[in-house]
Amino acid sequence: MTEQGSALPPEPLVRLFSAANVWLYRVSNGRLGATMKGAPVLLLTVAGRRSGKKRTLPVVYIATERGHALIASKGGAPRHPAWYLNLEAAKRAEIQIGAHRSRVRVKIVDPASPLYAELWQKGLALYPDYAAYKARTARVIPIVELLPEA
Repeated sequence: MTEQGSALPPEPLVRLFSAANVWLYRVSNGRLGATMKGAPVLLLTVAGRRSGKKRTLPVVYIATERGHALIASKGGAPRHPAWYLNLEAAKRAEIQIGAHRSRVRVKIVDPASPLYAELWQKGLALYPDYAAYKARTARVIPIVELLPEA
């Protein structure tokens, strides 16, 4: 149970769902698994900060003028998601949206910035569950920009 009394899904279940989603997304070139509760989903591939092994998972994203943004909510868990920590360390990643794959560089958005507030509001509009996730945790939920590599 979390501080707010809501149980988070068990990690093995989350991993199983993510693996199935990645498989469906890839075999269908994004025709299947491209949304979660109506919000757009991309595939994020990033090297592990300790293992160096590349891992791919589906993540809800926000389209921006400069690229894409991800909200590292982990359902309001007390710790940041591993993919966020890996992005923070790697500074680079690969994404797939539909059939299109590209390399991106990572920029952590300052929580005190107007950009953070703007992206948070856009994220809420796409995926209202973020409000419950924020209420469930004491940590500041990071937002990451994924910008095209030059």
